[in-house]
Order: sequence, then C-alpha cells, then structure tokens
Amino acid sequence: MPTEPKLSAKDFKSDQEVRWCPGCGDYAILAAVQGFLPELGIAREDIVFVSGIGCSSRFPYYLNTYGMHSIHGRAPAIATGLAASRPDLSVWVVTGDGDALSIGGNHLIHALRRNVNLKILLFNNRIYGLTKGQYSPTSETGKITKSTPMGSVDAPFNPVSLALGAEATFVARTIDSDRKHLTGVLRAAAAHQGTALVEIYQNCNIFNDGAFDALKDKQRAEEALVRLEHGQPIRFGAGNMRGVVRDPRTGDLDVVTVTPRNEADLLVHDAHAASPTTAFALSRLTAPTPVGVFRAAERPVYDTALNAQLDEAADRHGTGDLAALLAGTDTWTVLN
Repeated sequence: MPTEPKLSAKDFKSDQEVRWCPGCGDYAILAAVQGFLPELGIAREDIVFVSGIGCSSRFPYYLNTYGMHSIHGRAPAIATGLAASRPDLSVWVVTGDGDALSIGGNHLIHALRRNVNLKILLFNNRIYGLTKGQYSPTSETGKITKSTPMGSVDAPFNPVSLALGAEATFVARTIDSDRKHLTGVLRAAAAHQGTALVEIYQNCNIFNDGAFDALKDKQRAEEALVRLEHGQPIRFGAGNMRGVVRDPRTGDLDVVTVTPRNEADLLVHDAHAASPTTAFALSRLTAPTPVGVFRAAERPVYDTALNAQLDEAADRHGTGDLAALLAGTDTWTVLN
C-alpha cells in the first residue's frame, strides 16, 4: 500500500502574497504554524482554519489548507458547527483580542465551556490594528489611543483568566518571537482533546510597538518571565533564585526570593489538576508574567457526546428523511 508523501512547511504555504505591515509579529506566528503543521501527519484537506475579522484573520489566505475568513467575532461559532458535523477534521480558529473578546466574547466563552474539539489561537497585541489603533479589550487602563485620547478608563480582560473562568480544559500563553516555545505550546494544544486556547502575545509595531519588550529582551526577560513546566517547582530569575509560593493565610500566590528555608514551599506546577483554581491564581500574576501551559485537563468532548446522541437516536428511530420533514403537513399559516 503506498504511503502518503511527507509534508514540509513549504507544502502549507499558499500562493497568496502575505500582506501585513513590515515587522508585524503575525509573520513569526505564520512561519511557526506552517513549520509545525507537518508534524500533525494530517492531510492538508483534513485541516481547516476559521478566522473572524482583524489583521490576524487573514491567516486562512496564507495556509494551503481549507479555511474560511468569516464574520467578526463569530469564528468560534462557525468552527463549532464544523467540528461537530465533521469530527474527522482538525479545526483551528485564528482570532485577535478585539475580534475574540469584544463582539465575539459570547461565542468564545461558550465554545470553551462546551469543550468543542477546537484549537483557538488568540493573537493579543492589546490594540485594534486593522482599524488603525483604537484601544481594545486587553489595552491597559490609561492607554492613550485614537479612541481614548485622555486614556482608557476600562479595566482590561486577562484572556487566560477569562478562559479558565469559562472552564476551558486547555489554556496556554506564549510569545510570537519565541519560536521554540510557541511551537512547543502548539504541539501540546494539537494533542489535546477538546477546546485548546492559546494566547499569543503579538507585537503591533505600527500602533502599539514595544508592548511586550520586557518579556522579549534577554536581560529583562529572565526576571520578567516565568516558564511554567508541569511537575516542576515554579522558579525563575537569575540563577533560578526567585520562586512562587502560596500564602497559607489568603491562598494567594506570592513571589519570593528562594532560600533553604522556603525552598520546600515552592509551588509545583500541576497543569493536569482537575480544579482550575491554582491555574487561575497563576494567571493573575502579572509581574512576573507566566507563559506555558496553565491547564491541560480532561473532560468529555462536546463533539463526541453530540454525535453519540445522534447515533443513539438513529438506532432507535432511524436516520429520518429531511426532505420529507420539510415537505410535511405539520405547517401553519400566518395571517396578517
């Protein structure tokens, strides 16, 4: 029996000209995704990327897979229908902080709570880039933009906290410019059964340049980043001399300097814990900023449960006749 030819990153590049602003972080994410997809061992016609509206939502044009550039904020809803009706497909959603968390917030949280078998890549640049620099749902309080000339008075969303609060079974965060870390997180998300949300810090060098410089500069990142690893004590900083512990009085997480006296108290990261409580507490840390997989838990998958019900109904009552239903006699007349 002939074997399928092994695919490469080149096979996942479409013939479309990539059109983002020079220097945009989207280029790095696109290259990482194109380089990672061959690892799945899935035929290109069995992979689908669905996007909404925004700079990141041009993604389907640039991938040689099936795809759909859909409606503002509605990509999770469209992808849910596709994943539920075609469980044989690998379905991905590409969205941005404005698309997903503003007009699309309702669709996002319901996809997460249902645990649909989707992989959602949420590009977060903390600004509206496509519409030229208005503040977004993740822009920090006080942010001066074209739409907030005196500074935003809104409190921003924390996408990881939001996802965990919606009972998402897989939640991670990574950075556009860290190819190795980004690819590792993508691998973990692809292997997960159910909804996987990956927040990707992405630089918009035109309208919000430098938003994540502290996390990208090699010298500063050592103190500013916490790289979460399942089963490992949470340590960071020069010589790993900083760590995270739980305050026994409040249950909150604190950052401490590691000493022989408190080393045994360091929090050991458990991404597979049934409860999202500790993952949520980690998501509330902002200085330093955790990256990696916060949660990767098991829960029944929506698509599987839905199709099991359909199979059971078919066994009991037959598959039915849609044409007969539409032309049936169970009708009524609406009078003016």
